Amino acid sequence: MRRLAQPSVLKSAGVAALLTSIICYPRFAQWQNDYAIWYAEAVMFLGSLVLWAFVFAWHTEHSGRPVFNHCVDWRLWVAATAAGVLVATVLHVFLDPTFKLRTPADYPTSVEEWLAKTAFAVAFYPLFLTFAPFAWAARLSHRVWIAAVFTVLFGVFVMTMKIQSAPTPLPPGVFLQLLALRLVLGTCSVYFYLRGGAGLVWWWVLLLQLRHLLDF
Repeated sequence: MRRLAQPSVLKSAGVAALLTSIICYPRFAQWQNDYAIWYAEAVMFLGSLVLWAFVFAWHTEHSGRPVFNHCVDWRLWVAATAAGVLVATVLHVFLDPTFKLRTPADYPTSVEEWLAKTAFAVAFYPLFLTFAPFAWAARLSHRVWIAAVFTVLFGVFVMTMKIQSAPTPLPPGVFLQLLALRLVLGTCSVYFYLRGGAGLVWWWVLLLQLRHLLDF
């Protein structure tokens, strides 16, 4: 735990948290409430600071892999691109039509809104669902495979909590489709993270978000 308080870790986490909160600002600005914007920005900065501290303190130490890999094999970029296009197509064709009716607020209606939501998705979702959970689990278990499994299951847990908070229950068939999809998304994210670092995961998430442009 002492690594969390090291100056190098806090400095890196602070810079990353500041960038995260800045990138997420356009999404908060769409709320059109100054008080809510700055409150959300403060919460985002503090929350991201803790999450990034987990990443910089424990990821490399316990996994033996860098957070940011600057020498990613081109075949990994091809694999991530192919997987992103394939999963985005499945989402666009089979699941998006249903969920647009159930949760229309989750889908952008203009290019400006798409840019804001995409920036938020790329900046925060991988940090919250992949980077930080993996680092935390790796610190506790000292096993990469245990941390990877935990990270995938954490994504399933978050998805389940979101579904349970919905006003109307999902049909069992749709829930099973979402469960399978979440397992695929989580597994791919962890795989790309361990093999190619954070940059490859951000690219993968961006590809998934690009499918929304087909609706404009």
